[in-house]
Amino acid sequence: MATPGIQNGGVTVMAAEPVVTPVDQNGHSAAALRLSSPIRIFLFFHKAIRTELDGLHRTALALATNTSGGDIKQLMEKCHFLRSIYKHHCNAEDEVIFPALDIRVKNVARTYSLEHEGESVLFDQLFTLLRSDMKNEESYKRELASCTGALQTSISQHMSKEEEQLFAPQRVIIANYFVDDSRQWVKVFPLLREKFSFEEQASLVWQFLCSIPVNMMAEFLPWLSSSISADERQDMRKCLQRIIPDERLLQQIIFNWMDGLRMSNKRKRYEDGPRLSSATEKGHCSCEFSRSAQSDLPLSDCHAISSSLYHPVDDILHWHKAIEKELNDIAEAARSIKLTGDFSDLSAFNKRLQFIAEVCIFHSIAEDKVIFPAVDAQMSFVQEHAEEESEFDKFRCLIESIESAGANSSAEFYSELCSQADHIMETIKKHFLNEEIQVLPLARKHFSPERQRELLYQSLCVMPLRLIECVLPWLVGSLSEEEARGFLYNLHVAAPASDTALVTLFSGWACKGSPRRMCLSSSAVGCCPAKELKEMHVGRSCSYACASTSDESTTLGQAHKCEETIKQGSIVASVGTIRKDLEFLDVESGKLGDCDETFLRQFSGRFRLLWGLYRAHSNAEDDIVFPALESKETLHNVSHSYTLDHKQEEELFEDISSALDELSQLHENLSAKNVAGNLGESSSGSLTGVDCLRKYNELATKIQGMCKSIKVTLDHHVMREEVELWPLFDRHFSVEEQDKIVGRIIGTTGAEVLQSMLPWVTSALTQEEQNKMMDTWKNATKNTMFSEWLNEWWEGTPAASTHVSTSENSISQGYDTHESMDQSDHTFKPGWKDIFRMNQNELESEIRKVSRDSTLDPRRKAYLIQNLMTSRWIASQQKYSQSRTGKADEGEDLLGRSPSFRDPEKKIFGCEHYKRNCKLRAACCGKLFACRFCHDEVSDHSMDRKATSEMMCMNCLQIQPVGPVCSTPSCNGLPMAKYYCSSCKFFDDEREVYHCPFCNLCRVGKGLGIDFFHCMTCNCCLAMKLSVHKCWEKGLETNCPICCDFLFTSSTAVRALPCGHYMHSACFQAYACTHYICPICSKSMGDMSVYFGMLDGLMASEVLPEEYRNRCQDILCNDCDRKGTAPFHWLYHKCGFCGSYNTRVIKVDQDHDCS
Repeated sequence: MATPGIQNGGVTVMAAEPVVTPVDQNGHSAAALRLSSPIRIFLFFHKAIRTELDGLHRTALALATNTSGGDIKQLMEKCHFLRSIYKHHCNAEDEVIFPALDIRVKNVARTYSLEHEGESVLFDQLFTLLRSDMKNEESYKRELASCTGALQTSISQHMSKEEEQLFAPQRVIIANYFVDDSRQWVKVFPLLREKFSFEEQASLVWQFLCSIPVNMMAEFLPWLSSSISADERQDMRKCLQRIIPDERLLQQIIFNWMDGLRMSNKRKRYEDGPRLSSATEKGHCSCEFSRSAQSDLPLSDCHAISSSLYHPVDDILHWHKAIEKELNDIAEAARSIKLTGDFSDLSAFNKRLQFIAEVCIFHSIAEDKVIFPAVDAQMSFVQEHAEEESEFDKFRCLIESIESAGANSSAEFYSELCSQADHIMETIKKHFLNEEIQVLPLARKHFSPERQRELLYQSLCVMPLRLIECVLPWLVGSLSEEEARGFLYNLHVAAPASDTALVTLFSGWACKGSPRRMCLSSSAVGCCPAKELKEMHVGRSCSYACASTSDESTTLGQAHKCEETIKQGSIVASVGTIRKDLEFLDVESGKLGDCDETFLRQFSGRFRLLWGLYRAHSNAEDDIVFPALESKETLHNVSHSYTLDHKQEEELFEDISSALDELSQLHENLSAKNVAGNLGESSSGSLTGVDCLRKYNELATKIQGMCKSIKVTLDHHVMREEVELWPLFDRHFSVEEQDKIVGRIIGTTGAEVLQSMLPWVTSALTQEEQNKMMDTWKNATKNTMFSEWLNEWWEGTPAASTHVSTSENSISQGYDTHESMDQSDHTFKPGWKDIFRMNQNELESEIRKVSRDSTLDPRRKAYLIQNLMTSRWIASQQKYSQSRTGKADEGEDLLGRSPSFRDPEKKIFGCEHYKRNCKLRAACCGKLFACRFCHDEVSDHSMDRKATSEMMCMNCLQIQPVGPVCSTPSCNGLPMAKYYCSSCKFFDDEREVYHCPFCNLCRVGKGLGIDFFHCMTCNCCLAMKLSVHKCWEKGLETNCPICCDFLFTSSTAVRALPCGHYMHSACFQAYACTHYICPICSKSMGDMSVYFGMLDGLMASEVLPEEYRNRCQDILCNDCDRKGTAPFHWLYHKCGFCGSYNTRVIKVDQDHDCS
């Protein structure tokens, strides 16, 4: 039996040859531009859905606040209706719009399909709550309001994103469309308008409508029509006239639905059987078939159909037989494939399977929603139906596997194909047999023939038009002529009067499946419907639509975490913690209605912490992760939807923050009124205590709903990222590229943010996950001082250091002193007491161990050896200074225990180097100095500022532990400076300073991620404008080529050269006055085209002596690194490849003639 194809997911009312207008952004005709875009109908849908959502949430709020309008029964009805409407809206988008869009614009549609799944989960949660036993509890109503608010937020954001990304700006005004009426310019699907012609858009919208079940269309269009204004309704009617194929029956059906003319009363039944039309009685069928085939239509057949011995419900057996026959044919085809190994027509086989699977699914839906509830409310075959759908999915996946394997398909594939086909056939046969034994006898016994026909007609209307158009001729083709006449008779008698046009349409489609191509309609429809349908042709069928959903959808519950590098970086490592805090907000927000000031303050603080860390998370994605994905050609557009998510989520956070501020103010007012004892009184212009309490409770309920909304929104956002985005890194990025991305993310994260984020993140991770995350971070930051900073901060014990540096911004050595220098049991730990107890032989032995250790970096090795050789002197000096400090503590006055001034006239504390209100007590000698520079200028040793533990306030002259403020009561918390770094023990009262955890020192600037970022390869902080630069590994860990100062710890500005080398900015200014090449690699330090142009003019004006004119010189260009020849000159030689004069002579050929 031939299976009708469902061409491109459409209906054959549009089955003429596709007319695809060439895509041109300016290709719309003038007439088309004057008309509204067909895509505008989606905006009408969105407006109606928004209105329904708003009504649903207002009903739930009224129920929660015990105001008028709250009714649980009404809420349940609204939920059921909205779910049904929105579900079919989403299904139609998934089956028609998104597959078509995905062919023209990749990586856009899938995220919206995933959002549909998330919204379905929200509906499930809402209905679970509605069916729960908590209805008498006070918290139940508030939780209900929170769930409806979350649903409203999620769907509204989803539709807004579709309007912004899928819809393009069009200058059309729709009154009151947006929630904010001031926004009148409507956005219409940009990608659809940009990539599809007007005719293609019309075809897409028509396919969309034809994908909605018929029974839902009869409710959907009247509801939609009633949800928009009269002008919009007229506009929609004009759009539909352009969209619907130019055929009387179809237009009549759609506009009848739109006007709500489908009545509940049934058509008048014929007591003695239907009267045939005069044309049929006389044998004048209007079908263009042979007159002999139509001339004899015995009335006895119709009387037999209506006899009491005939049960209309037995028509279900026709469906069972047709499905079984089709499945048997598919199983035979599978066995033929196994025997021949020929799978040349795989797509046709797949379409055939797709068709019968869809028939079975809708047949199951009809039984579950129409037949079984009517026969026995307790009867259910839902589990069997779900198993059958799962088996069909497995079959489709197997076919796709064979198709992808192609010629490499093994015999196991074909054996499994046959096995799966036989299994499906046996499963469905068993299921059908159970239904025929359990269901049909009850239906025959308890229902009249009229009721049985009604159930069959309602079951057919569960299918969408596009499927019915293919199913009816397929079904009729499997029946005998008598069975077909009985089927159509039941169809016509059961249909209500308002469905005359619809049942005529069905009859015409059914007649196409007649084996003898004759009119089988036994209803007095006035003319043969087959003729009307034969004249139907609309050249709008799109060649781009898909036969099925483009990609196998992945449910949210099946999302698996990716274990690769990017998943263990700072972005995804925080996901579990975000979820944990969102759960906290969701649960604890229910307690805001009855809480004290402490709880409210803690809740607000937790919320603002989450907001700040989430903002860092989303900024990192927008600035680093998403551009990295978009840089891959195959991943264009994949992240745009998530960027829109971030904007919407930021607005949600701002709304919650404003609401919390207002709630705090109301709480203060209530507390004040309670203290004053005037809850019932009010001053002029202020709320009474009762009104204030009512407003407080309403606002607390609103915040609970908003917290539920942000939890749901972020949960779904994160889940979609895990399903769609993170697997892309495994497929398209190497581990090195992922490390670089993680490094860039961390490199824009300041020390303060890391100090807040790390405990927050690790609290939600297992020990193994913590280790993986930290291994990833350390691998990405292996060139930096991050491990040293992490050890100092995380362990709370700064590493002891004897590193001597030349600036206030210097850092301790790059290795923790607790780190072993070799792996032997005799590990050397450079603590001063241990060194002081060593004899000379032991010290020399340790120096030799360090010298032989091949794993140490040469610079690290030289540093350790130097410090070991001088360690006894350093230790003795330290011991001496400790003894001096002890004496001073016993009463002797400290040297420097007096204030110093940066500006003596204005009495501003500090020194010539820094403005600050304290002096530091050097750990090495115990003396007081305003800064380390002041110490080093008068001492024969250098001061290690990280070893500083005490300071002196220059206001009260009291020695105290180092800290940001003075601890003595007389100073009343006097700050020592605007900026204080507890790691570097650094104070500054004049400049903007930040601590870089990767340099592990303080730098001048606003901070990482603001005006600087840390490059993990170069290991230096660079301005944000240098995000694209030439990396030079540890390029700053060297001396300035001009002044020879160490650049990494330099307090003066450093300039990066185009070649990747660095020097001080001041040194560059002085050096560039006389040179233009890098002193290290000799490449040009800038754009020298103007200077080289001047040299061209000079060379052209010079005339060389006769004996030198034809002589050449071999040269090497410093800029392009290529060898060549140039005319002889005693100073300038131009490169013939790049035109640079930055060259050097490598050979002079006196005999070579350049002429």
